[in-house]
Amino acid sequence: MRKLFLAASAALGVVLLSGAAVMAQDTPQVVNVYSSRHYGAMEDAFVRFTEETGIEVRLSSGSAQSILERLRAEGSQTVADVYFTIDAGGLDLAASEGLLQPIESEILTEAIPADLRDPDNLWFAVSQRMRTIMYNPETVDPSELSTYAALADEEWAGRLCLRPGTHIYTISLIGSLIANLGAEEAERVVAGWVANQPQYIDSDTRILETIAAGGCDVGLTNHYYLARLLDTDPEFPVRAFWANQGEGETGVFRNVGGVGLTAAAINRDNAIRLIEWMATDGQAADLTGVPGGNYEFPTAVDAPVNEIIAGFGEFTIDPLPLTEYGELQIQAVELIERVGYGS
Repeated sequence: MRKLFLAASAALGVVLLSGAAVMAQDTPQVVNVYSSRHYGAMEDAFVRFTEETGIEVRLSSGSAQSILERLRAEGSQTVADVYFTIDAGGLDLAASEGLLQPIESEILTEAIPADLRDPDNLWFAVSQRMRTIMYNPETVDPSELSTYAALADEEWAGRLCLRPGTHIYTISLIGSLIANLGAEEAERVVAGWVANQPQYIDSDTRILETIAAGGCDVGLTNHYYLARLLDTDPEFPVRAFWANQGEGETGVFRNVGGVGLTAAAINRDNAIRLIEWMATDGQAADLTGVPGGNYEFPTAVDAPVNEIIAGFGEFTIDPLPLTEYGELQIQAVELIERVGYGS
């Protein structure tokens, strides 16, 4: 895992999007966020927070791997007040390595269910994303689909589109296979995917576009990428299939967008206020909300769900504890390397 983080950091870097972060020490009404999200609606949410509170959000962004590596490298010298990532594994690793500090907040513990926050309140999930099977209804009958493991069957040879093995989405999903199937069976499944000679496409949106264009029949993407395309074009010719829903199956794989207060936070009060806002007002289902703006599922109790993703139907979620994702990532990277999964 360490090797993967370093490689991703060198390749992708971190881009400072606004302001000179070092000046945060002299400016009380700011909060510095290291974020692995890169969605326009997320920036709109921060604008809304600033309008409501007067606290300026200064954002530095990069991949999930690179921002964690940056936080590790900077240690107590970091200017980051808030660590915001698209992966539960990164949250778990940051917490276990002492990079985050607990937040005692009734607002947060009342808003976010226990299974969506760290047991010691070191991080809180603010959105949920399901990585599931996407298919072309012109070439695939949904009765042919079932589980992630079944995509290793020979019938899918030459028909799959997958994200590369270096991407955190792939790593976390394979980690869940290890947890649910055992290491040996998970390796057989992933080796089967590889044997089916998938197209490796480093964009969930392009995977969906490739399915729509007939370049492959089935792919794995996060659910909200399809929701975005359907919002623009309700006739977009790809459908979502919730994986692992049969009797005795684990349920669809879930990951989260989550936030934590860094151990070295300078603007601590502002950071807590932002995190509390993201867990409450920021859960709105409109285009300025944290989950709603990206068509993700909210985490706050009783928060509304965007109508497009509600239309995908009911499903069961894999109950794998989010606190196990970090260690599973290490095993997943090793498995990916052993089976020659494409990078």
